[in-house]
Amino acid sequence: MRTAIVAYKERGAVALAGVLADAVVSAAVAAVVADAHAAAYVGGRFAVVPVPSGGRRVRTRGHDPVGRLAVMVTRRLRGLGLDAVLWPALRQVRGVADQAGLSSAERVANLAGSLQVRHAVKVPPAPVVLLLDDIVTTGATLAEAAEVLRATGAAVPLAVTVAATRRRSAKTLR
Repeated sequence: MRTAIVAYKERGAVALAGVLADAVVSAAVAAVVADAHAAAYVGGRFAVVPVPSGGRRVRTRGHDPVGRLAVMVTRRLRGLGLDAVLWPALRQVRGVADQAGLSSAERVANLAGSLQVRHAVKVPPAPVVLLLDDIVTTGATLAEAAEVLRATGAAVPLAVTVAATRRRSAKTLR
């Protein structure tokens, strides 16, 4: 999975977007089935919100990997009969340091105040949000995004990612 994500994000292998979107949709459907709030997704409209990349990263990569996935995931969810709508509500309002190598606490501090809801889209198009990102490491990015979205009145009971890194503890680092 790591090889595919790196190729997609950093090497422009955008043909992998469909396969990664399928993986996200499978994870989303499984999470919705297991979620106590599943009725909010199955019985009503919900918004798919991609976690944004910084403008410089998008320019460097030549594409917005999570934004592209969000479009495809929304289409696939609608194809399954779910009333999903794409809501690219978030934007970065300040640069953040590269998260690689940062501890959980350092990631939280690095991301604090870095996201904002776009001025043109202050009201959610749906009461429930499915937050989407590529990789979860500590959860700091997802937590920051969810907090900002909740300030609009949206419920954010679920986040889905393409992959997750393994948590390391002192015991596993021996």
